[in-house]
Amino acid sequence: MFIDEAKIYVKAGDGAKGCQSIYRDRVNWVGKPDGGPGGAGGDIIFEVDLNIHTLLDFQYNQHVKGDSGVMGGSNHKKGARGKDSHVKVPPGTLIKDARTGLVLRDLVKVGDRVIAAKGGAGGKGNSKGHDSTPGMPGEEKTLLLELKLIADACIIGYPNAGKSTLISKLSSARPKIANYPFTTREPVLGVVKIHEDRAIVLADIPGLIEGAHSGRGLGDKFLRHIERTKVLVHLVDISGFEGRDPYEDYLSLNKELKLYSKELAKRPQVIGLNKSDMEGAEENARKFKKHIRGRKVFLISALTGKGLKELLAEVDKTVRRSDKG
Repeated sequence: MFIDEAKIYVKAGDGAKGCQSIYRDRVNWVGKPDGGPGGAGGDIIFEVDLNIHTLLDFQYNQHVKGDSGVMGGSNHKKGARGKDSHVKVPPGTLIKDARTGLVLRDLVKVGDRVIAAKGGAGGKGNSKGHDSTPGMPGEEKTLLLELKLIADACIIGYPNAGKSTLISKLSSARPKIANYPFTTREPVLGVVKIHEDRAIVLADIPGLIEGAHSGRGLGDKFLRHIERTKVLVHLVDISGFEGRDPYEDYLSLNKELKLYSKELAKRPQVIGLNKSDMEGAEENARKFKKHIRGRKVFLISALTGKGLKELLAEVDKTVRRSDKG
């Protein structure tokens, strides 16, 4: 199950109380204060783990608590600090404060981490000549986690355009494939090998429909998965399935992208005219090409494999160009 949103409560560890102690012996019968400070509470730290791919774990574990510090001891002994709680999240996780909406950190790659809640400071002991003090409570927050997939290229298109078939042909991903809309209910990632030392990550998101930017159909919650993508592979059903106009579909989907994000609409696109093996596809392709003269399009069939080599080469070239800025 692919889960890309979660709401969790975090509570960092409390700081421990400082020690109130008086040292006495035969020589110093009045005594002198020797209480040590208490240990600080443990932090709540979020960090990227490549072995995690969804936020599913947070559906069952919605509370994270840090360890409290240890109370200070006599003879100026400082209490141990509470153990930090390390929370693993997939790359591409956005962490927000639920109350303020403030983005704490966008965790994109391995090594990215953030202290989401800081442990409380430990109390002072009485060894400095003043009374001991209690520790401070650890921070507590409700956090919103949002996952945005990280891929080199993403396949976009209307439902039943053949996106799942395409990603299954190009990569080792095995999404559900059937001849009806909305077969894909969740994003799918696949690794496509270009040659021995080169591979790109390709994503397939659920089919978009008119009004998707405002949440219609499977909604704008899936559009955010395109935001980190370098290249869009715009798949058009050129067969004219159920009387649809391929060029109108192309315009309509680009309009949805622009309504959702103007920056996203400017992302490089590679256009694939799919289902070219079906009756009427060649005539539809000729009409389509007249509308977008000057732009390169690829006549393909994800089912038979026709044109996929050329399409993939163009996607890789566009990704490389994007990497160079």
